[in-house]
Amino acid sequence: MSGHNHPQNRTRKGWTILVGVVVVALLLSGCAKTPKVYHVGILSDGGNFAPIGDGFKAEMTALGYIEGQNIVYDMRNANSVPAEEQRLAKQLVDAKVDLIFAFPAPCAEAAHAATQGTNIPVVFGFTQIEGKNLVKSVREPGGNMTGVRYAGPELISRRLEILHEIAPQVKRVWVGYDRNGSNNPTALAALRPAASSLGITLVEVPVTAEEEFEADLAARAALADIGLDAILTMPDNFNTSSTGFAVLSKFAAEHNVPLAGGLAFQVKQGALFINGSNFTNEGKLAAPLADKIFKGTQAGTIPVVTPEQTLVINYKVAQQLGLTVPKGLLNMADEIIR
Repeated sequence: MSGHNHPQNRTRKGWTILVGVVVVALLLSGCAKTPKVYHVGILSDGGNFAPIGDGFKAEMTALGYIEGQNIVYDMRNANSVPAEEQRLAKQLVDAKVDLIFAFPAPCAEAAHAATQGTNIPVVFGFTQIEGKNLVKSVREPGGNMTGVRYAGPELISRRLEILHEIAPQVKRVWVGYDRNGSNNPTALAALRPAASSLGITLVEVPVTAEEEFEADLAARAALADIGLDAILTMPDNFNTSSTGFAVLSKFAAEHNVPLAGGLAFQVKQGALFINGSNFTNEGKLAAPLADKIFKGTQAGTIPVVTPEQTLVINYKVAQQLGLTVPKGLLNMADEIIR
């Protein structure tokens, strides 16, 4: 009997072919890797800042990151509670996310602290970088950070100038602020000389709790002279929270004084105008930074982005206050509420 037709040989040959097929299949499956799914933690103070997150996700979709397919978002809302910001930042680090998108500044600071000693990159939004140790410079942020800055010093001094242009008779401007707010030292450093050059006195009311705003304004309401001609909002949680702003807005309406704001919701709730940045756009500007990081660029080498300033004027409030808005400002406005 010839050996090559032996059943044992045929079996051995069959096994060799089968093993070969399996090896080839394994090699091929190795080449066609399953696509990477990016896990992105979004740490925010929620509420009025939510459009930043929405803008970011919309632009990430436009860049090809489809939620549930190649990107998953882990949303954490700290509601402006410092201890919560830190706890949630640590949770995202423990979850080993691929990137944290954090906004506004307190969340960015919490994410920065929590990611030290890890290789998790952080993209921040609506974050003032002056007076903080978040980045080395706008051009070369360094470390694991990049993002979209809040142009605090430019915005606050411009806010006072716009107020002066619309209401030149204003001489005393009330600024209540959180004495521990990390944005405030830089804001005040820009505001004080601006006020001085315009012949305006700042009525500074540093507090440690939002409720103290109400107490200060209530005490003024009982006087023959309330001691202020206008109110200007500062870049801290007390001024930007819905509850804090409602106190300022109510007082301004009752006493017929102009209120200069910085966030979109404020112009709809009694502010004469707001100058700031468009939150949806802020989020959109952050997305290409995340995309660059996912494509291999070190976060710290990507320059920080400065958004365009926006100006929204509430013309109805101006009329109620008997103020004439200069034509030049109306032409510059991104939106006029009539």
